[in-house]
Amino acid sequence: MSVHIPLIDVRSPGEFKQGHIPNAINLPLFTDAERAVIGTLYKQNGHDAAVLEGLRIVGPKMAPLVEEATRIAPDKKLRVHCWRGGMRSNSVAWLFRQAGFKVEVLAGGYKNYRQQVLSSLAKPLPLVVLSGSTGSGKTYILHELKNLGEQVIDLEGLAHHKGSAFGALGQGQQPSIEQFENNLCVEIGQFDLNKPIWIEDEARKIGSVFIQDHLWNQMKQAPLFNLDIPISERLDFLVKEYGHFEKEALGASILKIQKRLGGQHVKACFEALELGNLHFVAEVTLRYYDQTYAFGQSKRDPQKSIHFPCEKLDIIEIARSLKNYLQTHTLPIYHD
Repeated sequence: MSVHIPLIDVRSPGEFKQGHIPNAINLPLFTDAERAVIGTLYKQNGHDAAVLEGLRIVGPKMAPLVEEATRIAPDKKLRVHCWRGGMRSNSVAWLFRQAGFKVEVLAGGYKNYRQQVLSSLAKPLPLVVLSGSTGSGKTYILHELKNLGEQVIDLEGLAHHKGSAFGALGQGQQPSIEQFENNLCVEIGQFDLNKPIWIEDEARKIGSVFIQDHLWNQMKQAPLFNLDIPISERLDFLVKEYGHFEKEALGASILKIQKRLGGQHVKACFEALELGNLHFVAEVTLRYYDQTYAFGQSKRDPQKSIHFPCEKLDIIEIARSLKNYLQTHTLPIYHD
């Protein structure tokens, strides 16, 4: 059995928030403000002045750093990194070693890790895209496919956003684009690239994050299952999915697409919200999303699009049917 050794990221909190190795623990040597001061000193007065100021700042922190490291790794084994595997990580490694820790410094630091992430995301993937009009339950179907043993990338889950104007409702804070890519890379790293990988048909922008160029291009050329689910089923699904949110939150989401809906439709939606007529609100907004979906589908290669009619939005049954289709048919899996 492999033993998990904690990974300590000694970069500043701002650097860590921008992007970090998944499961790393931030134990910053400097605050963002302190790092800025040292950087300014380095530019204005040179290396020696910056190092001296760094020592002044770190001195009072040495004991607390060791105490926190002991809490994190009571068995005294740690891995440490900074941006390039340079002065910060090596200084902290020296300190921890003096306190009896066995420490490994990650060669190349976070910079090297990011290069590996971008290289990994550029690899060809055997994607199968699950598509369908808004309200088709695609994310839930993907989750069921995963339960059935299929390989699945949940882009919306990784992005903490469901993609539409209503997509932020009930979601946590979105990661940075950089962190989204880091987390995505971990997911892909678990897959067998000789087997299909299911992924949802998405706009390139999911809330505030973007799908990386190479993956996006592969998604556009991969074979696609186009779910055809009756609008009545989709309306019921959307009301169940979003109807429990506060009227104010739903109204704010409607305003995000008011230019596309038109003033008259927006006014009607707000009146329906007040009356609790959520089916009407869903029906009006679906007109816009269905038009957008149809336009996107018109740009797909019809030879790679599989029409998949469904009488009902039965998540489990649809997932089973998709898995069975994949097992009994040969798809034109796209490889770059």
